[in-house]
Amino acid sequence: MKNTKFFQYGIGLLTTMVVLAACSEDFLERPPKDAIVDGNFYQSDDQVMAGTALLYSQVWFDYNDKASYNLGDFRGGSAFSAWNDQDNVRFNTTANTPENGASWRAFFNVVGQSNTAIQNINRYAGEGVSPNIKRHAIAEARFMRALAYRFLVMNWGPVPIITNNQTLLSDTTISRNTVESVWKFITNEMRGAAADLTETPLQPGRLTKVAAEAMLARFYLNRAGVGQTGSRNQVFLDSAKYFAKRVIDSKRYKLLPKYESLFLFPYDNNEESIFELQWVFSGTTTWGTQNSTPAYLAYSPDIANGDGWGGDKGATLWVLNQYEGLMENGRTLDQRLKATFMLPGAQYPEITQNITLNGKPATQRLIFPFTGTDQNFASIKKYVTGQAVDNNGEAASQRYGHDTYMMRLAEVYLIYAEAALGNAGSTLDATALEYFNAVHMRSGLPKFEDPLTFDDIFRERVVEFAMEGMCWYDLVSLHYYNANKAYGILNSQDRGGYFVAPNQFPDPTSWTITPTSWWGNRTINAYAGNFLLPIPAAELSQAPNLRKEPVDYYAN
Repeated sequence: MKNTKFFQYGIGLLTTMVVLAACSEDFLERPPKDAIVDGNFYQSDDQVMAGTALLYSQVWFDYNDKASYNLGDFRGGSAFSAWNDQDNVRFNTTANTPENGASWRAFFNVVGQSNTAIQNINRYAGEGVSPNIKRHAIAEARFMRALAYRFLVMNWGPVPIITNNQTLLSDTTISRNTVESVWKFITNEMRGAAADLTETPLQPGRLTKVAAEAMLARFYLNRAGVGQTGSRNQVFLDSAKYFAKRVIDSKRYKLLPKYESLFLFPYDNNEESIFELQWVFSGTTTWGTQNSTPAYLAYSPDIANGDGWGGDKGATLWVLNQYEGLMENGRTLDQRLKATFMLPGAQYPEITQNITLNGKPATQRLIFPFTGTDQNFASIKKYVTGQAVDNNGEAASQRYGHDTYMMRLAEVYLIYAEAALGNAGSTLDATALEYFNAVHMRSGLPKFEDPLTFDDIFRERVVEFAMEGMCWYDLVSLHYYNANKAYGILNSQDRGGYFVAPNQFPDPTSWTITPTSWWGNRTINAYAGNFLLPIPAAELSQAPNLRKEPVDYYAN
């Protein structure tokens, strides 16, 4: 379990000085209200570090809460909700879809608070603040701002680049910036962060130079397709490969031996984790610094803490097809399936399940139930860690303390493999295969020895990161240079209901998975007109300049 001292310390200091308000919808008209305003605050290293603590949690809350899986997994097709969240499941996200607005506001809240931190540290940091800490704290804010813009540009395309909140008070000419210039800004910012972040974490969970280089590997891989048709920019592919290799060769991180260990409490800040959102179990106070997402993912109150509202959420048939052998043989060697989705009869001894035994309340180690006649979904396991008794008492309704992965070493291995493949149809590059197999074989699958293709790497990413909010962004990255292939993947996905039947209960050795016969609208229609998210209606009404044609941020 992580040492949460610096996050709790930062929260305690900040909440005495901050007006905690939701990020304003009219973000282009005034700076966010929830910002430190006391110029006497930044007088010591501890105070400066406290000033960036909430950049690791609270500013991301509205995205992490429900929007992360609604966009990353529901829109991406790696999971679905049978009855709820249909705008995103059906790929009909509108300007009024709640998760659309929540994400936009959250990302611009990260931008606004990062800007505020940079400005306040530069303006108010006293003589008692060491130069190294000042540089490091500003680099943390630049890292967060760059990451927020990566989400913004990949969801909405052209967006306004804002680096100084105060200028918005008088500047009515703010408009969107082109996708190409936003990506240039993002990579420039992360390179700046990498230059100033410390080599080792100043406290558990804090960012490092290596974490920024890992993000640069991701960013350059994404950016390689921007403005391209059919192939990617080789310079940016080489940059992605270069930074991925630097991270791997640093030996700062290593894959956990077992995939399931990534999501067993307590897993925070483990050896594979490069960057996490740092949530704190907060009891009944300090709303927004805790992880609320498990409340919506757990399939039943029987394994939760007064929540457990995820009974209609689960794997899509499409994603189940990505697990090698499952749909063909009813079984798979891939251990990631059990750690990500629950199938009937599977046992999870780390989770307590409430049951009725002989007419009286009782408990047992979780055995995922087998119910229904024509629909019984593979429910979500990842990030579901059970009741308070399973979490050292650190769990209550909508309040969990375990972190959200934002980047793991496994992704860096797969980035290297994809960058090494580049624009070729396949590769037998020994290092690319070595890194690919490090991820592939960790899951229990046999060594992959065929020429490695994009489809192989894409499939590996889908099953490795399902329910980590990644699938949609992988499709956006593909869409940059091969839109038709991205549409083809999305439009081939089966997002309808199905029935999973075990061959025995409990401890099945195979399952039969059958589409529900009466289920309509099993597929979606993704095309150029609906691929990116529309700007939220509330933002357009407050900032009509967002309707203007985008301009190059660097033109002037």
